[in-house]
Amino acid sequence: MSRPLIAGLDGSPESRAAAEWAAREAALRAAPLRLLHVHPTVVAPLLGGETEPSWSESVTASEDSVGTWPRMLRETAEGLRLRHPGAEIETEHRIGSPYDVLIRASDEAELLVLGSRGMGGVGGFLVGSVGLVVVAHVRRPVVLVRAGEQAADEHQPDPAGIPSAATPCLPVLLGLDVDDPSDELLAFAFAEAERREASLRIVHGWNLPPYYVYGVPADPERYHEIAAAQAALLAGLVRPWREKFPGVEVTEESFGGTPSVRLVEASARSSLLIVGRRMRRHAIGTRIGSVTHAVLHHATAPVVVIPFH
Repeated sequence: MSRPLIAGLDGSPESRAAAEWAAREAALRAAPLRLLHVHPTVVAPLLGGETEPSWSESVTASEDSVGTWPRMLRETAEGLRLRHPGAEIETEHRIGSPYDVLIRASDEAELLVLGSRGMGGVGGFLVGSVGLVVVAHVRRPVVLVRAGEQAADEHQPDPAGIPSAATPCLPVLLGLDVDDPSDELLAFAFAEAERREASLRIVHGWNLPPYYVYGVPADPERYHEIAAAQAALLAGLVRPWREKFPGVEVTEESFGGTPSVRLVEASARSSLLIVGRRMRRHAIGTRIGSVTHAVLHHATAPVVVIPFH
């Protein structure tokens, strides 16, 4: 039996958008969907100084909320079943630290799907403390879906320029580091593009070695040599996956500079943005990585973070 997709649900608009996205993804995968509500106990966050105990920063531990969760779960599940006929949807309620419950639940999931609380300064996520902790610690892929996300946002406009879920999907976008590659990341990206019958756009940003930086303006040929070598590395990593997924149209982009800005900009024209997180410990604790951190806060498409060894 396939693992379920698990969507964290707290009744907020962003978590409902995450549940809708998870229902669409579950249909693509022919997988079950579990709606999980966590009633929080008082906990101390693992990252930063924030104290709000919610992945979408909207759950409270009031007595009123204890009595409303069964109805909220039931009504959300019923609505999803109406909009997604044939979907296998179950609900679950747990009490405890949202950090711990969501991280433990992710081990049972094919994907863990969470909502983000609104829009950031350049039109992206505002990820709360719980969302960052979960992304940094889980061993399964995590998807963050912004508030207001709709199926039509992931598709090309119709011939009249009107958003429509009936048109082809926008490209799937992958941020890939050729110096720290991951088969898990590439396999996920190609499979998602194939499921959506969408193209795959792979973006790789690279930096010049420090000892070349000052000589680049006087030696453009050396710059082009490095650029060609980086593009060749990218092509070599992608080539076996092109062969495994011959039906997926792939575009490769290798350029000098940080990829975070380009990924954020391109997310507005993508159905999904995929980035990786290497699972390793640092002296100051588990870290997400600067590029992943940037896209989590500013991308407009749903973001998938793939942990890998």
